Amino acid sequence: MAAHFEVYEDKAHMWRFRLKAGNGEVVAVGESYPTRSGAEKGCEAVKRAAAEADIKQAA
Repeated sequence: MAAHFEVYEDKAHMWRFRLKAGNGEVVAVGESYPTRSGAEKGCEAVKRAAAEADIKQAA
């Protein structure tokens, strides 16, 4: 199974997303959004940013 995003409604009725690896393990979690479309746009933003992201050590 390939990695994928899951969009879901949390207990506070806000929308969130999580990125799951091919083995089903959660590797990233997004912030909360008031709408499902906001969470889906968050997924797209992560996809765009991660394609060119470097790994840096925190200061």
